[in-house]
Amino acid sequence: MANPAHTGDEITPMETAPPKKRRSLAWLWLLVLAGAGYGGYRIYQNLQQTKQKAAATQARAMAPRAVPAAAVPSRSGDMPVYLRGLGTVTAFNTVVVKSRVDGQLMAVHYTEGQFVKAGDLLAEIDPRPYQVQLEQAKGQLARDQAQLNDAKVNLSRYQALWDEKVIAKQQLDTQTAMVGQFDGAIESDKATIGNAQLQLTYAKITAPITGRIGLRQVDVGNIVHASDQNGLATIAQMQPITVLFTIPADNLQPVLKKLRAGVKLPVYAYDRDDVNKIATGTLLTVDNTIDPTTGTSRLKVEFANSDFSLFPNQFVNCRLLLDVKRGLTLIPSSAIQRGPQGTFVFVADNGVAHMRPVNASITEGGEAAVDSVKPGELVITDGQDKLQENAKVDVRAPSGRGGPRRPK
Repeated sequence: MANPAHTGDEITPMETAPPKKRRSLAWLWLLVLAGAGYGGYRIYQNLQQTKQKAAATQARAMAPRAVPAAAVPSRSGDMPVYLRGLGTVTAFNTVVVKSRVDGQLMAVHYTEGQFVKAGDLLAEIDPRPYQVQLEQAKGQLARDQAQLNDAKVNLSRYQALWDEKVIAKQQLDTQTAMVGQFDGAIESDKATIGNAQLQLTYAKITAPITGRIGLRQVDVGNIVHASDQNGLATIAQMQPITVLFTIPADNLQPVLKKLRAGVKLPVYAYDRDDVNKIATGTLLTVDNTIDPTTGTSRLKVEFANSDFSLFPNQFVNCRLLLDVKRGLTLIPSSAIQRGPQGTFVFVADNGVAHMRPVNASITEGGEAAVDSVKPGELVITDGQDKLQENAKVDVRAPSGRGGPRRPK
C-alpha cells in the first residue's frame, strides 16, 4: 500500500516560501541598487566638479598677466644743443719773476701762495755795487762839465784872437771841436748815470702783474743772475682765467658762423664727473689750425673766476651752448630701446603697450627729443624687457625722485 504522506498533492515547507518574505527581499535589493546608483552619481558629480575647478585654475594661470612697468608722460619743451670737450685751465698770464741784475738776494717780501698786485715789492738784490756805479757816473759827469766850461772859455778867447787875425783859423776850429767833444762826453755821462739809476732800480724786484705767486725758488743769501732760467718765483693771473678745450673739426663751422655774427657763446665748466657746474664763461676765439693727428680744433674760453673755483692746469668738462631747439617732444632717455629695426619706445595706452619707432635727434641731461610721440603720451621707462606688442601693462610711477635730470 502507498504511504499517504508521499502523495502528489502534498507541498512541504522547504519547497515554497511565503509571498510576504519574497516581497521584502525584492525591496531590499532595490534599495541597495538605488543607494549604489546614487553613490556612484555623487562620486561622478564630485569628479566633474574637481575637473572643472582644475580646468578653471589652469585657464586662469595660462591667461596673460599685466606686466608691471614704470611710465612717465612725454612733455613739450626746449632742448639745448651743446658741444662738449675736455678742457685744461690755463692762467690768463703767467710770468716767471727773474732778477734783471746780478747780485746777492738780500730780502724776500712775499709769502708763498700770496695774492700779489702789480707793483708790489717782492725781493731786493744787494744795491751797493750799483750805487757805487751811479756815484762814479756822477763824478765823471762833473769832470766833463768842468772841462766843457774851460773849453768854452778858451773858445771865446780864440774867437777874439781870430777876429784880430792873431791866430790861425785851424786853432779856432780845433778848439770848437774840443767843445763838441766835451758836449758828447757829457751826454754819455748822463746816459751812464741813467743806466746806473736803472740798475739800482732793478735791485728792487716788483710784481709785473696781479696774480697768485708760487713757491720760492731761491732762498735769501744766494747769488742770483739775470741769466738764471728758473727765476725767483712764478706769478699766475687767475682773474680772469682761461680754459682751452677741443671739439671735433666737423663741429667747427657752426661755431665760426656764430663768432662771425658777433654772438657771445656761453661755455659752462663742469667737474671731472661732469655733474656739478663750476663756472660760466664766454668763448674768446678758435685756434687758427686743426690738429691733424686728432682731427680736433682748440677753443679758448674766458672765465671771470671771481670765486677762484678754477685753478691753473685743472681738468674740466666744457659744454659750449651752440643753440636751443624750441618746442620739442621730450622723453626720458631710459625709455629709448634699440633693436634690429632701429630705435623705438613702448607707449602705454589704456593698459596696453604699443611699440613705436622713434628718431632721437638730441639727447641731453637724461632727456631725448624724439618724433612720433605726442606730448602727454605715457612712455615706459622701466620693464621694457618683458614687453611686446599689445602686451598688457600695469603702469606705475617711476622709482626715485625728480625724474630725469635737467641740465643746469
